[in-house]
Amino acid sequence: MREVDVVIVGGGMVGASLALALAGTGLDVTMIEGVVPGTQAQPSFDDRTTALGNASRRIFEGLGVWGDIAPQAAAIRTIHVSDAGRFGFARLNAREQGIDAFGYVVTNRVIGAALWAKLAAAKGITVRAPAHPQSIDISADAVRLTVVDDRGRSAGTREGGASNGAAGSPAQEEIKARLIVAADGAHSSVRAAAGIGATIEDYEQVAIVANLAADRPHDGTAYERFTPTGPLALLPLFDGSYGLVWSKSPPEASRVLALDDASFLVELQQCFGWRAGRFTRAGRRASYPLKLTRAATTVARRAVLIGNAAQALHPVAGQGFNLGLRDAAMLAEVLASAPAEGRDAGSEDLLARFERWRAGDRSGVIRFTDGLIKLFGDTRPGMTLARNFGLLLFDLTPPAKSALARVSAGFAGPAPRLARGLALR
Repeated sequence: MREVDVVIVGGGMVGASLALALAGTGLDVTMIEGVVPGTQAQPSFDDRTTALGNASRRIFEGLGVWGDIAPQAAAIRTIHVSDAGRFGFARLNAREQGIDAFGYVVTNRVIGAALWAKLAAAKGITVRAPAHPQSIDISADAVRLTVVDDRGRSAGTREGGASNGAAGSPAQEEIKARLIVAADGAHSSVRAAAGIGATIEDYEQVAIVANLAADRPHDGTAYERFTPTGPLALLPLFDGSYGLVWSKSPPEASRVLALDDASFLVELQQCFGWRAGRFTRAGRRASYPLKLTRAATTVARRAVLIGNAAQALHPVAGQGFNLGLRDAAMLAEVLASAPAEGRDAGSEDLLARFERWRAGDRSGVIRFTDGLIKLFGDTRPGMTLARNFGLLLFDLTPPAKSALARVSAGFAGPAPRLARGLALR
């Protein structure tokens, strides 16, 4: 049985970021991922787009991957929020807030490729991919699990860095860890093994995602338009096109997905309007259901949840991944202190520290995103008028704009050192 300090289950963008942050800390880390990156089957590294806040950019700078991401990142210099068919709207300009950009839009595939390329040479990190854990047993002193190689053999370890394969390795490996980290998504098997419950609220919406071309390149504006069927976001991409996230009811989403490209563009144009010009081409469309999944707690005995395993949010305002990345950065900061403090990585006081430091940010972002969906979905008499006057008032109130501009840094509690541009230790 191989003994390690930390085993991370899930090598998507949050899990891979945590593994990379822990490289060189002196901790022995194993990361388990079910799908080899670069394949079409990898759900985390697809062509969906992610809006990275400035705190996330600084974290990636600290991890040494921003240089590979930046050439394919589009800066968000303006944000335009509107209520479809109503008079209310609000605009935020980065220059007015004294910053270069509110954030950057990047495809998940680009982020994933940068993280995994860096992991290939990461010190102290063992990667098992494609593989999955089974027989997870969490006790007071350790976590014991069996890692099954999904190619019929287990990945080996290259000296000094991560590895994805070694001929002749066994098909199974027994691992004993001090801590198990759930970075395996909203349907986390690790969360279940740790005995942590979760509440799921179905928004009864489906997100339609696609890349779009218009008859004129974007000017760095990100649009969030609230429609009667759900929010519609249009995000600038590095090549001058847009990334679309269009929320609709399940029946409406099925209908729209079945349209040919020409009909799809006509319907989208009617819903969004002409602020971005005429839409001329749509890429491959995909969809996914929208739910709020919230774990009852983020820590248990020798287990901790990060990213979507802790909270899976509606994509409105683009806060989900940024929140998960701050989870990873703060957990890395806490765990990096373990050797110097003479504690093992799964000690109760370290996990309690992580939960305490992340509680305010986590609850704040969940309330913010959930509140937006419910506010703009409220059809009670008078709510539409109040909402639109609120948008206009916001547009005329500089302090309110400044407060919203700081959302990407976190809502409450200490910010991770990496998010502040500081070294992990």
